[in-house]
Amino acid sequence: MATSNGSCLKVPDIHDNTTIGGGVQDVYGEDRATEDQSVTPWNVSVASGYALLRDPHFNKGLAFTEKERDAHYLRGLLPPTVICQETQVNKMIQNIRQYEVPLQKYIAMMDLQERNERLFYRLLIDHVEELLPIVYTPTVGEACQKYGSIFMRPQGLYISLKEKGRILEVLRNWPEKNVQVIVVTDGERILGLGDLGCHGMGIPVGKLSLYTALGGVRPSSCLPITIDVGTNNEKLLGEELYIGLKHRRATGQEYAELIDEFMTAAKQNYGEKLLIQFEDFANHNAFDLLERYRSTHLVFNDDIQGTASVVLAGIVSALNLVGGNLGDHRFLFFGAGEAGTGIASLIALEISKRTNSPLDEVRKNIWLVDSKGLIVSSRKESLQHFKKPWAHEHEPVEKLVDAVNQIKPTVLIGTSGHGKTFTQEVVEAMASNNEKPIILALSNPTTQSECTAEEAYNWTKGRAIFASGSPFPSVEYDGKVFMPGQSNNAYIFPGFGLGLIMSGTIRVHDDLLLAASEALASQVTQEHYDKGLIYPPFTNIRKISANIAALVAAKAYELGLATRLPQPKNMLNFAESCMYTPTYRNYR
Repeated sequence: MATSNGSCLKVPDIHDNTTIGGGVQDVYGEDRATEDQSVTPWNVSVASGYALLRDPHFNKGLAFTEKERDAHYLRGLLPPTVICQETQVNKMIQNIRQYEVPLQKYIAMMDLQERNERLFYRLLIDHVEELLPIVYTPTVGEACQKYGSIFMRPQGLYISLKEKGRILEVLRNWPEKNVQVIVVTDGERILGLGDLGCHGMGIPVGKLSLYTALGGVRPSSCLPITIDVGTNNEKLLGEELYIGLKHRRATGQEYAELIDEFMTAAKQNYGEKLLIQFEDFANHNAFDLLERYRSTHLVFNDDIQGTASVVLAGIVSALNLVGGNLGDHRFLFFGAGEAGTGIASLIALEISKRTNSPLDEVRKNIWLVDSKGLIVSSRKESLQHFKKPWAHEHEPVEKLVDAVNQIKPTVLIGTSGHGKTFTQEVVEAMASNNEKPIILALSNPTTQSECTAEEAYNWTKGRAIFASGSPFPSVEYDGKVFMPGQSNNAYIFPGFGLGLIMSGTIRVHDDLLLAASEALASQVTQEHYDKGLIYPPFTNIRKISANIAALVAAKAYELGLATRLPQPKNMLNFAESCMYTPTYRNYR
């Protein structure tokens, strides 16, 4: 080996028979190297034997058959018993249930994902209603808050300001080459918890777990990414275990250039049909990024568009309980950020299409309240651009309860990120104006919910039609049991993403979101309505996702946005055939 000055370094003789302490031969000279010497991290690339048992993509644990144990050098590396995947699932769910603290269950699930990928997804699919709150909201919020202390093995890619100018190179470090969907965050607005910086990685990891489990998108085609530009969270900046950059957030041109380099590199590396889902960006960036890249990339913001689609589905479904047409209702939002304005926009678009009315006219029945009160025309000059379409003629109103009494909405929607803001006074005002008030407390996690299910039913004397962002248990009032619905984005984005991928769609159009809403609302049956539900149970989520994917793909073909040709004749059958199933494969 030549050095820069032409001399040669002595290379350890790999045939040297010297052993250390009577141990095995030190082939690569690792044990003989001093601490300041570098050694090469040699490894075996073939998945067999000991390495196979530690490869989460192929590990089956005790489910390896006798034949596979012989063929893949596993004999003696496992106990002699062979058990099936179903038995493993039963064992694992019992193990998970032994933990009383949700975060411990989360850590156990993440550990399983790192050990045995197919068992993780099989367990999640078979026990989706029980485990969804663990791998997703609300527990994932606590996991993000404590990510530095529970961080064991890195998942996904971390792209920081240190990698500026080298992002394409970083993407090429990812081992999977056929990536079809990226979920990316910059950690500035994680759920209702604020700026968690690099600790926000728990959100892309959790979202993509659901893309696979609920939507059938192959795990190998999913890539979680955190873009680290710093954090303004003072607590994290002073925390020893914080894993991100310890400086305040980059903004302006420096931020824009990093994002633009990422978007360009992602498209260059993975192609035109790569779906990039923006996740938990702050309002001031979320709208701008969606607007900037929607015409050049296949982009989707779940907080703006996914939330809107799932809420619209719930409202359409609720019409079967309250009567009337969508255009007959009056909406009041508490919270005018990306979720609130996104929902309002999609509702307005749907009403406009149904009634053939101009959008400006439709918007007059949709009102928003932000931190300064009711959004009215006299405030227009000081409003952010995404709030301006909702500034109507009305005198200023500061308190939510006064807005409820004056606007008299039939639907109250909370997207504020602030808990306990639908007070008894507010809920009772809704009940006094409506026989069956629709109350949607959507902020996550549970602690940030505008009100609980119990409060909504008790304060309306059991008349409310209620749904929340995070799950609440059933409520008994006056001898009747109410099952609160969960307006969870997990109903929409996995099936929506599958529909885009299976059709080769190259751009997201608002009509695709309307199609997803229509597909979800159609899955609610009379049996569900009888229980007060406006969403179908999660136990059927794979079927729901397939129906959403089929309708979204069909609309993409209709709009000329799909590139996979010829168009499948039976879209639902095709969607189901595209879905990944985590049943163990036989190894030859």
